[in-house]
Order: sequence, then structure tokens, then C-alpha cells
Amino acid sequence: MGPKSPKALLTQTDIARILEKELGDRFARCDRILVIIPDATRTAPLPTIFPLICDLLLGRVAALDFLIALGTHPPMSEQARLALVGISHVEKRDRYSSVNLFNHAWADPSELVTLTTIPDEEVFSITRGLIKRPLPVTINRKVLDYDVALVCGPVFPHEVAGFSGGNKYFFPGISGPEVIDFTHWVGALMSSRAIIGTYDTPIRRLINRAANELPCNRVFLNLVVQDAGLAGVYIGDDEDESWLRAARHSAQLHIMWMNKPVSQAFAIIPSMYDDLWTGAKGMYKLEPVIADGGEILLYAPHISELSYTHGVLLDTIGFHGTDYFKANWDTYRHYPWTVLAHAAHVRGQTTYKDGTETPRIRLTLASQIPKERCEKVGLGYCDLDSIDLPWWRNRKDPDYLYVPRAGEHLYKLDSAKT
Repeated sequence: MGPKSPKALLTQTDIARILEKELGDRFARCDRILVIIPDATRTAPLPTIFPLICDLLLGRVAALDFLIALGTHPPMSEQARLALVGISHVEKRDRYSSVNLFNHAWADPSELVTLTTIPDEEVFSITRGLIKRPLPVTINRKVLDYDVALVCGPVFPHEVAGFSGGNKYFFPGISGPEVIDFTHWVGALMSSRAIIGTYDTPIRRLINRAANELPCNRVFLNLVVQDAGLAGVYIGDDEDESWLRAARHSAQLHIMWMNKPVSQAFAIIPSMYDDLWTGAKGMYKLEPVIADGGEILLYAPHISELSYTHGVLLDTIGFHGTDYFKANWDTYRHYPWTVLAHAAHVRGQTTYKDGTETPRIRLTLASQIPKERCEKVGLGYCDLDSIDLPWWRNRKDPDYLYVPRAGEHLYKLDSAKT
């Protein structure tokens, strides 16, 4: 639930009251609860939510632990995990000693379990004919040790699933590489421009189908974030109902409508995105409003790496559109589909004809990534020292867009409204 105005923020008292009403009597004393939360690349008021959940449930349930839905993001240190939920080492020792804060380990087979395999014909149907291949439903095996998985995370427009949140915290959030590859590559085949900011997508249906195989009960605590505060909390054990309400609220807050495209956008990437793998959200959210032949300039002076997890692979394959990868499939099919999908999303829409790839728009980086590396992988480069921030901030041009904090607000054209 949220306040009467979509942009109004809930107070801590409001949040505590909602959690008490919706969660206070929901679980049995014998229940073991695993709370699934995002990492630091998502804006979420976890320092507010974490102690409220712990104060509410500790002593009422048999166990309460937290699992960070990293996907393929790097594991977080103990200090980073404590900072994520807003507690100190002393508080962890004295107040939350029984509460574990787990990292997800997507690439460690010993940490994963296969729940089932979705048949190829069903995958073909769900993906609207894009892929016909069986899908092993692999997930963090910790879900086997708990009675309830409580998903607690924000809902934003998303380049792969349409909107984040809900069952996406299971798949791909705490899943194995097979599901991660599948969902991201299907998203790339459809294109971010077609998917982002839409509710019902083949990827969301595939995620929901996989989640039906979970052995534990599911409860969803969907958060709608406005700046640093919380504008909505939607709780329920029906993913479709609670998540859809949150997604509709998110659309009101996080989709910015424009009446015409622009030729250039200058996007400042916040520090919570520490590599291009995450910082590219600034590109995905702006691509729909850039005119053909236009440019997105990502200003990220803190970023020095393409991807801390997949950087070597990206150096090898470069950034290309899906048409390029499909035309050269024998060369690229053995690379992780997640990496191919990321490369395609970052490159954006392209055409590939007679061996020549032509991007619809240009992506230029002003970061610590060297010019030689940018050019090698097919990205534009801008010298950080040449950037005059006040000039970009104050530039008056109807064909230009300045975005001071890129990555979570989606920009779309009025003509795309349905």
C-alpha cells in the first residue's frame, strides 16, 4: 500500500504499521524464513526495513536469515553487507547474532540445486518462438532449508523483465547460470526498447513459470522507492497481484514521458554502479528517447572496469547488436548468453548487412576506462578532463537532455503510450 499521492513518502511509523499488519501473524513459530534482498546496485531503504523485519519476526519464528540476490554481481564483503542493511559490527554481534547475511554464489555448483527442467516445447511457447531448448531450473540450494522465502526489494523499470521485483529476485537473482543466460538472452532477442517499462513479457512469464517449482512458500514485500524514501509497500503471497500493483505505482514515479526525441543526452552515473555492467542502466533508460543517429554520453568518473565479473569476456567479444551475434552464431554461441545479452543491450539497436554493423545511436563513455579499450570493444570515448560539468548542466537546447542521476528513471516517448 502507498500514500494517497503516488509521490508522497511513507514515514517509518507508516512502514512499521504496514509490516506489523501484513507480516505480524503470517508465519508460524516453527517457520524458517529466508529474506531475499537486493545488493547495493539497487536503491532500497534496507537500513529502515532490516531492523523492522528483525524486530517483528525474531522470537516469533524458528529462524530468520537474509540472502543477497547478486545475480552474477561480485560477492559483497562482510563490511559491505552490514552497510547494506545499515548496522555495525557491534549491532550484528549484540542484536542480530542469530541472523545470517548470505551472498548468492551463482557460479558455485555446490551452492546450487536443479528443481526441474522446463521442456523445450514449453520454453518455445513461453518465449513466443524465440528459443526452443530445455531450461534447467537451477537456484541457490538454501531455498531447500527454509519454509518461506520473503522477497523484499524495489520495483523499477527493467531492461530484461520489463519491471524488476517479484519472482525476478529468484530468477535470475539467486539462480544458476542456465536461468540467468536464458532470461537475459531472450530479453536481448526482443530488445530492451521493446521490453523496458512493460508489465507482461515473455521473460516475466518464464520467471514465473520457474518460480512455481520452488519448494518453499513465497511472500512478496515489493517496495516502490522515491529518491531516498519509500512511496509504497505492496505485500502478498500472490506475486501477480502484489507485484503488479507495485509495478503500476513504479510506472507513475519512474517513467518520464517526453513529446519528442532528442539528439543527445548527458547522463551522470551514480557511484552505486561501480562498473559498466551495472552503470549501463543509464543507457538502457535513455535509449527510447534518443533520435536516430543521436548520442548518449555516460559520465562516470568513478568507473574503471567494463565488468568485474565478465570483463575479460567483453574484451574478447566486444559490444554488438543481436543481429550481429545471430549472423555469426557459430562463433559466439559458446559464450555465456548473459554476456552476449549485456553486450547487445549496451550496443542498442543495430543493423547488420553485408558484414557491416550500423548502430542506431552512439554510446560514448567519459570514465576511467582507457580510450584504447573503449575503441577495441566498439564504444565511444570522451576524455574526462574535457568535461565541463557546469556547461553540460546549464546547457539550454531543446534537442538535448541532461540526467543528473541516471539508471532508475526510464525516459519514453508519448507516442509509445498504449
